Amino acid sequence: MRINVTFRHMEATDALREHAEKRVRRVAKYVHRPIDAHVILSVVKRRHIAEVILKADRTTMTAKEETGDLYSAIDLAGDKLEHRARKHTEKISDHKRPPRSRRAQIAVRDVPPASPVRDVPGLRMHVLRADSFGRRKGPEVAHTRRLPVKPMSVEEAVMQMDLMSNEFLVFRNAATERLSVVYRRKDGDYGLIEPEAD
Repeated sequence: MRINVTFRHMEATDALREHAEKRVRRVAKYVHRPIDAHVILSVVKRRHIAEVILKADRTTMTAKEETGDLYSAIDLAGDKLEHRARKHTEKISDHKRPPRSRRAQIAVRDVPPASPVRDVPGLRMHVLRADSFGRRKGPEVAHTRRLPVKPMSVEEAVMQMDLMSNEFLVFRNAATERLSVVYRRKDGDYGLIEPEAD
């Protein structure tokens, strides 16, 4: 398990680094290797903020907490991450559990084998400077990042979005092979945006 700890706007201390590493290692029992974790600790005025980004089981989980004390922020973020990792493991276990009824077993036998994973094109995310709009050349690109777009089912996309605490997720729908977007609605339901069929 590789753990990186970053200190922002504060002095790095071995005690905080060891506490953060110890807390994140507790999550390892819920996920499979390889595991990469990045802990970002920062202090902004009186706000002590701990953010943990964990990559494991081909998914990314994040947790962020802020309190008046950095040790408690680390513990709370660790608790949140542990809860999400446990939930993720339970969902995977439920998904892999064999069906009970014979009808369900027949349906599973009729499903064609999954196509081998291939390298699919991703997306480019451009961050545009807000003060550059209205210029003759158009908005200025601050930086660009490549985003992998993994093929997955709608259910997996919703689970991934929940684990990352995002409001939306762009993914390649494994059923249609098209780019789709799932998002969280204000009424608590989920929305799915996909292109119309030709």
